[in-house]
Amino acid sequence: MEGVKIPGNHQTEPRDTFKIAYAIHFLLGAGNLLPWNALITAADYFGHLYPSKHVERVFSVAYMSSSLLVLALIMGLGGNCKMIMSFRMRMNLGFSLFVLSLMVILLLDWAWDGNGSPGRPNGAYGVTVGSVVVCGLADGLVGGSLVGSAGKLPKQCSCIHLEDHNKGITPPYTASNLLYKLPVMQQHNKLLGTGNLNPRPNFWDVARKIRWPAFGIFTVYTVTLSIFPGFMAENIQSTICKDWYPVILITLYNVFDLVGKCLTAAYVLENVGKATWACMARLLFYPLFSVCLHGPSWMKNEVIVAFLTIALGLTNGYLTSVLMILTPKSVLDPEAEVSAVVMAVFLGMGLVAGSVLGWFWII
Repeated sequence: MEGVKIPGNHQTEPRDTFKIAYAIHFLLGAGNLLPWNALITAADYFGHLYPSKHVERVFSVAYMSSSLLVLALIMGLGGNCKMIMSFRMRMNLGFSLFVLSLMVILLLDWAWDGNGSPGRPNGAYGVTVGSVVVCGLADGLVGGSLVGSAGKLPKQCSCIHLEDHNKGITPPYTASNLLYKLPVMQQHNKLLGTGNLNPRPNFWDVARKIRWPAFGIFTVYTVTLSIFPGFMAENIQSTICKDWYPVILITLYNVFDLVGKCLTAAYVLENVGKATWACMARLLFYPLFSVCLHGPSWMKNEVIVAFLTIALGLTNGYLTSVLMILTPKSVLDPEAEVSAVVMAVFLGMGLVAGSVLGWFWII
């Protein structure tokens, strides 16, 4: 794991004097994260509508699989992706798909509740899952492009797309169209332009260079998605919190995931090897949560489960940000954007793997 080193003076970062690029990336990242978090936070609502379905687990697999499909397509196209569809077009198309898919769910709910009939039509669940799939496609388009774009910018921009869970989608429309007019982005493009005489970096060559942090981010999200949200929403019960228990746990996870990501503003672990080992250590969450499910009654205590949930969110947020900040800075300048896409692809693979493994809690 010592193959990736962080050079001290590896590159001159573009200056974002008034933090405008940071603010715009913040809005774009918030808009990218809102749909998934809205769907998961409403898990109790969808569970009420479709009580015979494992909503959280189906949503996870549908969303993450479609997102990974788009990331794989972007990876396959490589440099041709920019020629086929510009960054601005990808942003506008992605956020349009977000709005469309979420509106379909709302309109379906409004239309059916308006006719006064109990229950749901047979196709309603299929349409809802289809909307989740479209959300996932949009996430792959927007998220993959944003992470790659931020790879060579100041480190705050490298993780800002993962930091906020509570903003809207309309501001990112404006933000995506303003982003490339900023001086910091023009300087960024000029720096990339100086390397045009060099051959375009090969995806797999870059992946080999950053294989350990890529494996680390894969492990982080495999562990997280196999526990959150399915395990918290379906597998554990509370006589005190009753139906509010999964809502409280999901909220705790989201809050401390955000706290963990924000901690990198104060301190970044400047060692990719140590960060990767910390990712491996998160495998300990499996036996710990298993004991909470199958162990003695005192281990099923709400305080212990809440503490483990906080630890799950905090480590997920911090380690994700550390790896996303350090990895693009650990390769040559022309390889930075490709390395960010590699990390996004392995993150997506971890999301899908975790979503599938989450079913083993109910087998």
